[in-house]
Amino acid sequence: MQGKTIVITGATSGIGQVAAEELAAMGARLVMVARDKGRAEAALARLAARRRGTDHGVHYADLSRLAEVRRVAGEIAAAEPRIDLLLNNAGALFGARKVTEDGLELTFATNHMAYFLLTLGLRDRLVQSAPARIVNTASDAHRGARLDFGDLQMSRGYTGFGAYRRSKLCNILFTRELARRLAGTGVTANCFHPGFVATRFGNDSGGVGALVIRLAKVMALTPTEGARTLIHLAASPDVASVSGEYFHRSQPAVPSAAARDDEAARRLWAESERLAGLTAP
Repeated sequence: MQGKTIVITGATSGIGQVAAEELAAMGARLVMVARDKGRAEAALARLAARRRGTDHGVHYADLSRLAEVRRVAGEIAAAEPRIDLLLNNAGALFGARKVTEDGLELTFATNHMAYFLLTLGLRDRLVQSAPARIVNTASDAHRGARLDFGDLQMSRGYTGFGAYRRSKLCNILFTRELARRLAGTGVTANCFHPGFVATRFGNDSGGVGALVIRLAKVMALTPTEGARTLIHLAASPDVASVSGEYFHRSQPAVPSAAARDDEAARRLWAESERLAGLTAP
């Protein structure tokens, strides 16, 4: 990892924080995308403490807003002559249904569209920097979920966990189609399940769900344990040529049948393009 540049979202807490600090200690330079300035500055201080003399950086954006994701991707691509890794890790769960300024359900916008747009915005720089890697944080919560292409924004029958499960299914389908499109470029794309981890995740989701999540965390993994697979996919030479896979405990795992549906993956990509108002390479 010596001298490599890593763009990471969700690095100010939880498994993203642990992974960023461990990768910095290995010699990498971290470029974070964050929303909260106070937490980002604290994260920068921790990174500097792990490896002094490295010019880590941060860009600020609300990843639930398409215009913000486009802007920050453009800023990073312009500022960084090379990007060796992109770690799409930020995610959230919301108890009540909310709609963004783009007309998107907030979970779908934050957990899927941000991955999609940020990746496409940095695609050319990653390809120019090959060999490079993209790692997307998914979850076993996807099991049992299915996409309703007639109602991707869950205007009917919304539940916070249901929306989260669908978004994690989107992460795996996106990774599969992304890997297919990147074949031959020297850029790999994989995703993983970190396990149920005791982090800030879900604390502010509201309602009974937030209470259940807080209670369940008594038996959860630590962020250090949850970050192991993320670090493995980012740094291990064992997965240098692996692409399009779903990992758990640093080993390939089999996701649900719905997550292996390549036609659904292609359709999700096309629909994401339409919602973002762009045509991807």
